[in-house]
Amino acid sequence: MDSKVRVDRQEEILIKPLSTSSNFNIKRAMDIIISFFMLIITAPILLLFCILIPIDSTGSPFFYQQRLGLDGKPFNMIKLRSMGIDAEKNGPRWASANDSRVTRIGAFIRKTRIDEIPQLINVLKGDMSLIGPRPEREYFYKEFEKFLPGFKNRLYVKPGITGWAQVNGGYVLTPKEKLHYDLYYIQHRSVAMEVKILFRTLTIVFTGNGAR
Repeated sequence: MDSKVRVDRQEEILIKPLSTSSNFNIKRAMDIIISFFMLIITAPILLLFCILIPIDSTGSPFFYQQRLGLDGKPFNMIKLRSMGIDAEKNGPRWASANDSRVTRIGAFIRKTRIDEIPQLINVLKGDMSLIGPRPEREYFYKEFEKFLPGFKNRLYVKPGITGWAQVNGGYVLTPKEKLHYDLYYIQHRSVAMEVKILFRTLTIVFTGNGAR
């Protein structure tokens, strides 16, 4: 993928890779170690919501959906289901704040990011990282590229469970705002920034605050 990211039709910025191979290895080691222990620690929470979700709304507690990963490679992302099973009966739709499709339990697990726990499995498999741009569907990449040239450049790095966009707005960000934060992350990413995002994410999980 081109090392330049188009912000708009007039401006281009240079993508900053991880500075050394050791930083890349540290990131992957952090992904594996933290994901493994987080799965163990959060297992009781996962089990609890696997029981509550089907009670609140009919259907499986899990939600599988094909997303695009590094360099546009598709993979099946897994989440705890936060919407009704017919949420996209009228076609794909970008999630928004106060989305009417979100269930009562879904609103809570989205606010606390509990719905993201199963993605730790995706991280262990190597489909995702703990930190990175949120993975999106091919449909949205094609749609957003029509008015946001450069949106596909989020695929330059491995997608993450959380990221700079998530700790600066999350679900309520517009595609343009999300692109802005994701490109900032790609340009400035470092081990120190990864740790900063991780701690800000933990603050959101435990307090429900921290995202706009």
